[in-house]
Amino acid sequence: MADKKYLVVGAGFSGAVIARKLAEQDNQVLVIDKRNHVAGNCHTKRDSETNIMVHKYGPHIFNTNDKNVWEFINIYGNMKPFVNKVIANTEKGVFSMPMNLLTLNQFFSVKLSPSDVESFIEIKQENIPNPKNFEEQALSYLGKELYYNFFYGYTKKQWGCDPKELPASILKRLPIRFNYDDNYYNSKYQGIPENGYTEIVANILNHKNITLELGKTYDKQINSDFHHVFYSGALDEYYDYKFDRLGYRTVFFEEKITKGDYQGNAVINYCEENIPFTRIHEHKHFAPWETHEKTVVIKEFSKETKVNDEPYYPKRLNKDKEILEKYRTYAKRCKENVSFVGRLGTYRYLDMDKVIAEALAYVDYYLQNSIDKENFKGEIFSDDI
Repeated sequence: MADKKYLVVGAGFSGAVIARKLAEQDNQVLVIDKRNHVAGNCHTKRDSETNIMVHKYGPHIFNTNDKNVWEFINIYGNMKPFVNKVIANTEKGVFSMPMNLLTLNQFFSVKLSPSDVESFIEIKQENIPNPKNFEEQALSYLGKELYYNFFYGYTKKQWGCDPKELPASILKRLPIRFNYDDNYYNSKYQGIPENGYTEIVANILNHKNITLELGKTYDKQINSDFHHVFYSGALDEYYDYKFDRLGYRTVFFEEKITKGDYQGNAVINYCEENIPFTRIHEHKHFAPWETHEKTVVIKEFSKETKVNDEPYYPKRLNKDKEILEKYRTYAKRCKENVSFVGRLGTYRYLDMDKVIAEALAYVDYYLQNSIDKENFKGEIFSDDI
């Protein structure tokens, strides 16, 4: 199996992990990325004026319950403990997220104890036995007051449509904590790399059998030069939008530098529909182990993805799932030496730990199934549509 030549398209976590594992098996791997940096949307860079580590494409807090993934990422960088405490700025005031005992007591001007929460929320819930969309799911779980203050406006801004158009699965099951725990995540392992995500991905790619070419546009005509291709770019783009474009939301930012402490927290969500941005992140608060006199403040806006925009969040509306199924069927029928991986390649929203876990699993799957099979054909590594 060793000493084959592979192409990995995309130098984010998915591509980097796959390249590393292939290289460790004595294979030659070329990694290309159209951007001039590694780490994809996790790219971090120190601001030249303030020396603050900035998450250039929005905040990323690593969290996982997977011990193997946590141990893997710690091989390549020093993960510092970080607790993400999100603040929600609403029409009725400023509250902590996710909803906890303090949120409820402040919002409803009551004095609930942990044993009171469940019965209190049940009174607020709408009686909707089988929620069919995001709004019905939220109303059945939270009730009107919490839904409209915390989620209605924010969701419309984030997704660019009425919440009734979104599937109930986007909401999943929002946690309401029966105590004063304001940690946004429940994961066992949580942290941010001391020197940023870009350093970690660069370290993963630092292997004698890996060649990295940045600022290079992928042309699938070169596929035949490689034993196999692992493609982490957009699935619809790979096929030249043959079955139409998949729906994505993208984000853009307004950045400013000022003195002192701008908002006192890393992230504040702005839930009101009439406020155009979705959230503000203040990046020095992502590194509480550092001290900075100045601060980098970034407002985040959401919009529909157009040509030349960077796709961020798969919308996965019903029409998108129909288009996705056409691409999946076509990919299987084409039987090219290509595997589609990662967030864009599989058209799913994936947290960083899930990306790493899937990349590790797929390399194992590929190596086990391609031994002595020169005609191994790839696939879209996901059955979740």
